[in-house]
Amino acid sequence: MKSRKKIQALFSTGRALNFSPFRVIYQIKNDENSLQLGVAVSTRQFKKAVDRNRIKRLIREAYRLQKNELNDLLISRNKGLDLFIIYSGKALPEYSFVFEKTGNILQKLSKEIHATN
Repeated sequence: MKSRKKIQALFSTGRALNFSPFRVIYQIKNDENSLQLGVAVSTRQFKKAVDRNRIKRLIREAYRLQKNELNDLLISRNKGLDLFIIYSGKALPEYSFVFEKTGNILQKLSKEIHATN
């Protein structure tokens, strides 16, 4: 997700979830088969761009490997999802931790999609 307008709209009208060091903002859309992701890491916590970029890469890779089930659900229900994940932890995470938390996030979003009709 790169459009500044889409990101602002998501932050103003989207719903939020907390998965402790992650904050997730999402919006389920009707009649739109798209799944878009945005990722952010706090500059305040990680001064070096190398560290911020590494965390973003870890999140995107964990998401890429686990998104297929969610994407199939969205297609079957003819819905779309805009998703923004913010990492607010204070330490560099391990990949296994990021993978597990991303899986939990996607499972929760699947439940939310099942709940909406």
